[in-house]
Amino acid sequence: MESPFSKPSLKRLHVYPSSIMSWHSSHLPILVLVSFLTLLVGRETVSGFRICSYNVHKFDFQKALKYRLVHTLTRIVYRCDICLLQNVVDPDRRAINSLLSSLNRYDGYNYKSVSSKGLGNSPDDMQQYVFIYRTQTVNVTDRYQYESKPRTFVREPFAVQFQSENTAIKKFALVALHTEPTQAVQEIDQLYDVFEKVSKKWNNANVMFLGDFHAGCGYMTRSDKKNIRLFTNSKFSWLIGDKVDTTVNTGTNCPFERIVVHGKAFLKEITPFSAKVYNFGKELKLSRTKVMEVSENYPVEVMLKSPALLLQATPITILLIFSAVVHCLL
Repeated sequence: MESPFSKPSLKRLHVYPSSIMSWHSSHLPILVLVSFLTLLVGRETVSGFRICSYNVHKFDFQKALKYRLVHTLTRIVYRCDICLLQNVVDPDRRAINSLLSSLNRYDGYNYKSVSSKGLGNSPDDMQQYVFIYRTQTVNVTDRYQYESKPRTFVREPFAVQFQSENTAIKKFALVALHTEPTQAVQEIDQLYDVFEKVSKKWNNANVMFLGDFHAGCGYMTRSDKKNIRLFTNSKFSWLIGDKVDTTVNTGTNCPFERIVVHGKAFLKEITPFSAKVYNFGKELKLSRTKVMEVSENYPVEVMLKSPALLLQATPITILLIFSAVVHCLL
């Protein structure tokens, strides 16, 4: 016997899908608009440009032969659009080439490097500054090895000017310094002269200093600040504070690694509260022994803001959004 509910059920079966189709048709432009806006907002939320600095404690070819160490260093560096490595002892580039090879196999991005010459007082300890950068997000426009007469640095600063379409600041200079601990105060103060030279050379006041300054723990005291122009001149902002511990050893609490920026224009384009220590031991679940194999210090990092939301969108995406808005209005 036919159920008394058969015909009403069929009727509902025909009406209900058509209602859904009608609703989807009338609201499709809105759905398209929301989808694209969500996509773009998502890009803005997760996007960002990370600059890192790390004293890798005599990274040479013997260290580069240790697979696990290089793998750890790869996982540290790949997070950064630009990563400064200090204390690199690699005159024939075998160690850096090994790291670059590991990076270029790791996440699909392409990485290159730019290095200073060997710097130091001893032939047995000629260290290099090496900037490793992601070619998809940034490129090098120039480099400059600072030299002073009479010589005021043991390892004289190395400056590189970068340009990126992924940052609001567009063009900026990074200056690397690994101070000699016993003359840290004098060398940090001399960075003011380096700033004047670099900013004049490139006609660019967007300058960031970064590296192991030994700016604490007896090498630089609170009273020393009055003798350091990067502290007394209010145009310079110290993004890694005096109470931040950048060392691995539990027996120390020292703010050695620092990041300093010049000018309000540059400071405004830095993501607030993004300057910090990257405790990769905790993040990668490594023992303190494994961390110490790489270095006695932790890396530090800071994020630069991305361009405005719509400026990140491609022309076709903007066109589709505009079309969806027009459909909604009609």
